[in-house]
Amino acid sequence: MSFPKTQSEWRTALDALPSTPDKIPAFFFGHGSPMLIARQITNSSMPSAIGQEGDLAKFLRDFGPALRAKYKPKGIVVFSAHWETIGIRHVTDYGDRNPLLMDYFGFEPYFYQQTFESKGSRALAERIVLLYKEAGKEAKLSGVRENRGWDGRTSPPRQGSGLDHGIFIPFKLMFGDKVDDLPIVQVSIERSSDPERHWAVGKALSKLREEGILILAGGLTVHNLHDRKQFSEKSASPNVTMFDQAITVAASKSQFDERKQSLFDLMKHDGFTQAHPSTEHFVPLYVAAGAGEEGDVQVVSAIYSAPTIAFGI
Repeated sequence: MSFPKTQSEWRTALDALPSTPDKIPAFFFGHGSPMLIARQITNSSMPSAIGQEGDLAKFLRDFGPALRAKYKPKGIVVFSAHWETIGIRHVTDYGDRNPLLMDYFGFEPYFYQQTFESKGSRALAERIVLLYKEAGKEAKLSGVRENRGWDGRTSPPRQGSGLDHGIFIPFKLMFGDKVDDLPIVQVSIERSSDPERHWAVGKALSKLREEGILILAGGLTVHNLHDRKQFSEKSASPNVTMFDQAITVAASKSQFDERKQSLFDLMKHDGFTQAHPSTEHFVPLYVAAGAGEEGDVQVVSAIYSAPTIAFGI
């Protein structure tokens, strides 16, 4: 079984996605790191493939325009590995201008001078809260005065609100420095290692796909900052590369029950703990899968550690 790993292959896969604005697939995507916008890779411990001219950056530049052309979304609801809450979903309600939370530390000033202009939507945020309540889950609006993380623009860092780097960094590549024609609302993920709970977080919002809303869940399939050789397919341990390959195989199972179980079993894979000392970068996969539970699945790109998978085609 082969999956798209080169630009020509993933462009073919993007072209093959059905154009269904009336029922938009939900996507898991590799959100990368601030190095996606680096002027050059100076840290030899991080592979050049994750930089501005690497495969992930090239894919994201193709991915965003394809989403707009295929689905003409009225809004974007996005989940990121970098916002976890316990027991209650927090939903951004930032009004006409989404602030940015530059939740990375020790970078050169260039990284803190970045901009990404976008707006929120009270109506969409309230719709999300309602859907969670209808599903028996707690949710609340989170405004600009509510701290949700630490911002590295100051020394020492200060707390703040805003879209985190797991959103605005890849979105800059996908959509440019400004999105003014549709709202972007972020929802927190659950701080949990239970895949069923994350699946339910996504499933509760599945109706939005029929309302013109694009659901994106960003993370990475390999994320080990304590052992950075795992970020490169060339230097990663065999167990980790086999784990990364097993993800696309599991997602491609044609039968729903088999696919769901195979996806859940990934957390028991021999390479999982070496790829993920903590689970927050992996579990957004389950959020996307839950949101697109009904329908087929397509692996759009199989870039090592940062694949993109469409659920609910």
